[in-house]
Amino acid sequence: MEARKATSIDPWSRGRGLRSFETLAGTSTKRRVDVELRILDIAFSLLFGIVAVPIGLVLAVVSAVTSGVPVLYRGERVGRGGRMFTIVKFRTLKRDAETRLGPYLGEELVRRTELEYTKVGRWLKRTQLDELPQLWNVLKGDMSFVGPRPIRPRFFEQLALELPAYWQRLVVRPGLTGFAQVRRGYETSMAEKLAHDVEWIADRSVRLYLRTLFATAWRVVAQTFHLR
Repeated sequence: MEARKATSIDPWSRGRGLRSFETLAGTSTKRRVDVELRILDIAFSLLFGIVAVPIGLVLAVVSAVTSGVPVLYRGERVGRGGRMFTIVKFRTLKRDAETRLGPYLGEELVRRTELEYTKVGRWLKRTQLDELPQLWNVLKGDMSFVGPRPIRPRFFEQLALELPAYWQRLVVRPGLTGFAQVRRGYETSMAEKLAHDVEWIADRSVRLYLRTLFATAWRVVAQTFHLR
């Protein structure tokens, strides 16, 4: 499956309010820190990419042997300014799991996902090694290392109607990690996650970016080796 060319939010928006989110994000004040963070994204994605290639090849072989092909998952997500892009991960769930899980969000999604993991999928998810291919998304500029987690278009539309501030997530690139992921778990409500995302958007800086990366690294190590 080929990555789709980025398009505006309009194809899946239904109402004028939703179509206006792209405009709202575009009128937000541009900050010098965004250029600095983009430079860090490129530098870290290249650095980590060198290390990730041999690890990724091993994981691809293991996934193919234990769970079959495809070894990669590709899905459409909403990015900065309402532009859609194709996210790439190692597949952690059984084939066609997204079709079965599609209608669910939040705690119900977490519960049902537990039944869909492949033989190595739960381990890949816990260690976050499933996200290694997203280094390519970061390098291309679809994502950042730090930011709100990318979300599927259908859920963005739903949550934007339920949470008035949700459109603000379009001001920055979605991230591999973020405040909500470091501070809370997957079961956290979408409203609470949004509060952490909005905090990042308002206060984003190089210092907070680096602190979040270090906190994420510690979280991954702790989860991998059961240190907490």
